[in-house]
Amino acid sequence: MDFLTAKETEQQYLMQTYGRFQTLLTEGKGAKAVDCDGKEYIDFTSGIGVNALGYCNDHWLDAVTAQAGKLQHTSNLYYSEPMIRLAEKLCTLTGMDKVFFGNSGAEANECAIKLARKYGSDTYGEKHTEIVTLKNSFHGRTITTLSATGQAVFHQHFQPFTEGFAYGEANDLDSVVSAVTDNTCAVMVEFVQGEGGVCPLEKAFVKKLYDFCKDRDILLIADEIQTGIGRTGTLFAYEQFGVQPDIVTSAKGLGGGLPIGACLCVEKLGKVLGPGLHGTTFGGNPVVCAGALAVLEQVAEPSFLQAVAEKGAYLREKLQKMDGVESVRGLGMMIGVVLKDKQAGAVASACVEKGLLVLTAKTLIRFLPPLTISYEEIDCGLERFAAVLQAE
Repeated sequence: MDFLTAKETEQQYLMQTYGRFQTLLTEGKGAKAVDCDGKEYIDFTSGIGVNALGYCNDHWLDAVTAQAGKLQHTSNLYYSEPMIRLAEKLCTLTGMDKVFFGNSGAEANECAIKLARKYGSDTYGEKHTEIVTLKNSFHGRTITTLSATGQAVFHQHFQPFTEGFAYGEANDLDSVVSAVTDNTCAVMVEFVQGEGGVCPLEKAFVKKLYDFCKDRDILLIADEIQTGIGRTGTLFAYEQFGVQPDIVTSAKGLGGGLPIGACLCVEKLGKVLGPGLHGTTFGGNPVVCAGALAVLEQVAEPSFLQAVAEKGAYLREKLQKMDGVESVRGLGMMIGVVLKDKQAGAVASACVEKGLLVLTAKTLIRFLPPLTISYEEIDCGLERFAAVLQAE
């Protein structure tokens, strides 16, 4: 299919819910993608943080292909070895007690919300179900996760939204505390607000918030949908903040390109959700879990994570010296670039023309490269980015 045909057919048959860049990607390997005309791109997006190992990683591809040839799906009414092995791997790596598998970040966050509310109502009474999140946060696009999202722009068009959420300012403990009531069961945070503009939380704020929640048996939920699975240079970002959340959600990079969501919890929450209280048809799919195991077998290695941290530091150092860049922020290989005098959307579109794929986050350019990207590919991508910034 050529690009013009693809564009016309897409507009005819698909709901127009995305502003797509003007290219039809057809294949890829590692950090490089190729379009229908054979043009090659350096990919600094990894599918919005999904292709943690890049396109078609050999180990991941072998695992997925082998499992697809054995059993592509089975109901959760039966035991599934890939799901069980993945659960064991995640809990062993994190020290968490139990995990529930869904199909997306929003589903993982929905599970976390249900888990927190059930714990609150079981322990302190049926009204103990309120959750505080941070302003500028993003937790998903279901009605409930939109309600949890602390951005007013998302709280329109789909009324009535789910009740029971309040919002505090990031890095302002007094603001969060003022949003807490006698019926607050949990506080939910992203350690780096990705869709909100790649805004890391301050370590001092996180530690004080953790202590506040611990003293009052308020659950701390870590939304690690975008920050997890090595993205920030540790398996999960919370490891760099000196806290242990009660609930951790993961998705994106965990599946290596296939849809998955995971909600992990500590021991005291392990039995809160019993049979019939939560479920999913496709969650824990054996092919997806086989792929996720292949991802963790590589990403969880200390040397791999160290390399991610080093590449992230290298990217930030190079970007900070670049003409047209006001400032750079982020953690690991989750990077936001504040531009001096250009619009992020226009720059992202121009990058496609130059053979570079980037993302935006509000007014910023956002980079989420594959964790396996080489320094040569980083340098090539940065050269193309610099050329766009220097263009009149």
